[in-house]
Amino acid sequence: MAAATSAAAAFSASSTRLPYIPPLPPSRRVSSLFSLKAVTKPLHVAHAKNNPISDIVSTTYRKSDTDDDDDKPREECGVVGIYGDPEASRLCYLALHSLQHRGQEGAGIVAVHDAVLQSVTGVGLVSEVFTQSKLDKLPGDLAIGHVRYSTAGSSMLKNVQPFVAGYRYGSVGVAHNGNLVNYHSLRAELEEKGSIFNTSSDTEVVLHLIAISKARPFVLRIVEACERLEGAYSMVFLTEDKLVAVRDPFGFRPLVMGRRSNGAVVFASETCALDLIEATYEREVYPGEVLVVDKDGVQSLCLMTRPEPKSCIFEHIYFSLPNSIVFGRSVYESRYKFGEILATESPVDCDVVIAVPDSGVVAALGYAAKAGVPFQQGLIRSHYVGRTFIEPSQRIRDFGVKLKLSPVRAVLEGKRVVVVDDSIVRGTTSSKIVRLLKEAGAKEVHMRIASPPFISSCYYGVDTPTTKELISSRMSVEEVRDYIQSDSLAFLPIEILKKYLGDDSPNFCYACFSGNYPVPPRGKVNGDSVHHHNLEPIDTGDWSKDVTKLEWKKEEIKFSS
Repeated sequence: MAAATSAAAAFSASSTRLPYIPPLPPSRRVSSLFSLKAVTKPLHVAHAKNNPISDIVSTTYRKSDTDDDDDKPREECGVVGIYGDPEASRLCYLALHSLQHRGQEGAGIVAVHDAVLQSVTGVGLVSEVFTQSKLDKLPGDLAIGHVRYSTAGSSMLKNVQPFVAGYRYGSVGVAHNGNLVNYHSLRAELEEKGSIFNTSSDTEVVLHLIAISKARPFVLRIVEACERLEGAYSMVFLTEDKLVAVRDPFGFRPLVMGRRSNGAVVFASETCALDLIEATYEREVYPGEVLVVDKDGVQSLCLMTRPEPKSCIFEHIYFSLPNSIVFGRSVYESRYKFGEILATESPVDCDVVIAVPDSGVVAALGYAAKAGVPFQQGLIRSHYVGRTFIEPSQRIRDFGVKLKLSPVRAVLEGKRVVVVDDSIVRGTTSSKIVRLLKEAGAKEVHMRIASPPFISSCYYGVDTPTTKELISSRMSVEEVRDYIQSDSLAFLPIEILKKYLGDDSPNFCYACFSGNYPVPPRGKVNGDSVHHHNLEPIDTGDWSKDVTKLEWKKEEIKFSS
């Protein structure tokens, strides 16, 4: 409380509504203090199966042989928030479809109607969790949504977001993308003081910190809670009358802001979600920024300063969709350029360039164009393979890869083939792909990887293997080539990558390629020990009244009736 109060005492502001001025990147710390009315509101929570807060249901699945062939890092979450549209929950539903690549194992939406927070969450894809009847239960013009990925064997249902909690001042819903590296120490501290936890979710820690805060109003509770957090968090909060978006000071995970033609404000993990619901991209939520949307408009606060952001470079390599703008850059243009760099830095005589679909396609196009070699579809990806599959009793070699990828013999037979992929993690999939291509008649197989060697685990919201499981952490490039049995192997040189990024280069996190962590990990933070759940919500009221301290910008907003 002292930190938030002292920060609040350092600034003053007027409650006059100003014309919209895009906030500058945070260059100094700004906080605020408001007066809120204590309002107790009813809380309604529906769930696809059971209430994730009061009835913890553990759902596990057996790890199948095909899981080993899904040899990629996993982005764990995608979030969306909408304020000021009468079909907010349906728009959330569509936006979550666009973010489905960021998480396929659970989805949820919380909407506000008549000052009541109503929730539907469930395990599965967005289209499996939500039906017309469930969306009918989520009326209102204010909603947040979430999709998630969890590690194998975890208790999934209890971690499905958004989470809703209530206490004496009202209710709050939260959806979180990221990972808190000090989760365990914070949880131990809170438990020592009597807090009771229902899940292994790091977001539950956030809710506890908000609930025990004595700061007023709700926005300052968020500020005070975030001052205790270390690691990655892009979060959207929802109360009875407000939508709040927060991004950590390093800006590890993306979060963007857009606006629909009727004035509705939209936050989402990627711009592809804005495109589908016809919202115009305006800008990123800046690292360390808090954006508050209510009936009076949009207000920007600076949570805390950080001289250099450390945005995740892997968003441009693999996680984000090519049609998204992430960290102010086109993902498509980045991947195309990575392919061009590979063709320039690691050329090889070849007859055809193919991609490992889908994430290697754009880089392969760039490689082919630069090398002057035809790009062809040498591998066809099946998009209908689930997490498990019944294998015949007579074992089929490379069964998992063959289910997902089918070689085109007409493209490959007798050819010297360059195969472009986004990354090599364990090396298991790459070795099977090489074997698959050679069995289909490829004369030579040359692997080109559109990222530097992956040598360290990520602790900022990505599910990755342990460092010892990463093949490049224990083998040289030549040893990896020998392991996967390709005729040649080359990675994107990290120094050339940084040169391409130019002045933005210091603003990216390269920890997975270097082992140098902007926020040092503490204890066991990798895996599914960090997702979200129940606690005690927050206060509401006319938060723009009696503003005592804060630097802010208000944006005039009009909503259709």
